[in-house]
Amino acid sequence: MKKTILKFATATALLTYGLVNATASEISNLDVKKECNVEVNGIEKVIATAAKYNEIAVKNKVEFMRLGMKASQYIEAVQGAIKSGAKNIDIVDDKKVKTSEATVEFGAWRACSFAISALTQEEEAKKTWRESVPGDGYKY
Repeated sequence: MKKTILKFATATALLTYGLVNATASEISNLDVKKECNVEVNGIEKVIATAAKYNEIAVKNKVEFMRLGMKASQYIEAVQGAIKSGAKNIDIVDDKKVKTSEATVEFGAWRACSFAISALTQEEEAKKTWRESVPGDGYKY
């Protein structure tokens, strides 16, 4: 248990240090399926990836929210479950009332996919926003 916590703390510190260097090209080349695969990468690595990219999403004000939970809440819940050894996390609504629960693996995958998708969609929108402007030749 101590070894897992130490690995997680080290990974988080390294990822946070490298956070400043995340570029638009790095973000646009991210593959959600590859980065967020819990079976291949393990829960600790996936949740560290989620924390890294979600911090950028929060800074850019594009953090995802589903079922009343923000990606940062999923990250906190998974990190708490890892520390306590729990197998499930609580899904809570915007009033912090438990609505259901999910496995830790699902919570890690969801947090990671939310964090990366928020950033990749933001990058894509910078290139394609013009396609949705009225008067640009498209019929609505």
